[in-house]
Amino acid sequence: MSEPTMSGAPRRRTWQRDAVRDALGERDGFVSAQALHAGLREAGSPIGLATVYRALADLAADGAADHLQVEGEALYRACGSSGHHHHLICRSCGKTVEIGAAEVEAWAKAVAAEHGFREAEHVVDVFGLCSDC
Repeated sequence: MSEPTMSGAPRRRTWQRDAVRDALGERDGFVSAQALHAGLREAGSPIGLATVYRALADLAADGAADHLQVEGEALYRACGSSGHHHHLICRSCGKTVEIGAAEVEAWAKAVAAEHGFREAEHVVDVFGLCSDC
């Protein structure tokens, strides 16, 4: 059995990827591969850390997980949107809100074109404190 990817090429479906996807979906906010692996192991899964890293990278590449870097560490969460989006992230509690940002898209394209670049890609995450914090 295979799953569609964003590139259109099918990716083989495995119990490990399913386990990582399910565990990620049960978490609120972003989580590191190490923390997700620890939770899986606590629940009795024999899955290895390297497998968790690969599964998370595949999920992010396929659009099923959001990915961001915080202080050099990769963090992931189950993605609630299918299209390109950005995040508002609370620095205190980790609450995350997915947002669209047409102005950011236009700015990125304009800056890239101004410097002779095309097919520009970008990642924008806005960190702050939520109303509860």
